[in-house]
Amino acid sequence: MSRLRGTSVIFDLDGTLVDSEPNYYEAGRQTLAAYGVHDFTWADHERYVGISTQETVADWKERYRLPASVDELLAAKNRRYLELARGGTRAYPQMRAFVELLAAEGVPMAVASGSSPQAIAAVLTGTGLDAHLRTVVSADEVAHGKPAPDVFLEAARRMGAAPSDCVVLEDAAPGAAAAHAAGMRCIAIPYVPAQAGAPEFATADLLLPGGQEEFTARSAFDWLAGPAGPA
Repeated sequence: MSRLRGTSVIFDLDGTLVDSEPNYYEAGRQTLAAYGVHDFTWADHERYVGISTQETVADWKERYRLPASVDELLAAKNRRYLELARGGTRAYPQMRAFVELLAAEGVPMAVASGSSPQAIAAVLTGTGLDAHLRTVVSADEVAHGKPAPDVFLEAARRMGAAPSDCVVLEDAAPGAAAAHAAGMRCIAIPYVPAQAGAPEFATADLLLPGGQEEFTARSAFDWLAGPAGPA
C-alpha cells in the first residue's frame, strides 16, 4: 500500500512546475510597448508573480493609464504569451521527477493556476506533463484568483479530495496565502528568493527559501510520506 494513501497534491504551474516567468515577462513587455510603455523591467514584472493575468492587466490599466479595456489587454497579453509558450517552456527537472514519483504511487494530482485555460494547456502539452496532470483549474473558471482559495478548493472538489488531505506546491506569496486559506498544507518554493521572508510564506508547512535550487523530488516525496508530512 502506498505511503501516500489519502493524500492529493495540487501544483501551481508558473514558476513552480515550469519556468514560464521569462515568457510572461516578455509577453507583458511586448504588450505594454504596443501601448507606449517602454520601460517595463524584470523588477516591475516580479511584483505580479503569483497574480492572475486578469488582475495583472487590470493593474496595468490603472498604473500606466492605458486607454485599452481590461479585456483587450488580457487578449493581447494572452496571445503573445501563447506564441512564446508554444515555442518552448522548460519544466523544472526535479519537479518533473516529483510528478513521476507521485504518479507511480497513484497519488491524485491537479494543477491550479492563475493562467488562462489555453495557456495552461499549451504548457502542459508542450512539456509532456499532461500525461500525468489531467485535472486542471484556471483562475478564469472561479470567482476569485489567488490569494483567495477558490482555485485550490475547486481542484480538490474535482479530485474528490477533502482540503485537509491536499498538499499544495507554490512559488509565490499569494499562492501560499491561498493554500492556507483553503485549509491545505503547503510546500513553498519561492520563485523570487528575496520574497522568501514574506509573511504569507510563514504559513507554509515546508519552506525552501532557496527556491528550485533547494528542491529535490526525493526529499519532497520523503517529507510527504514521513512523519513531518501527512499522517
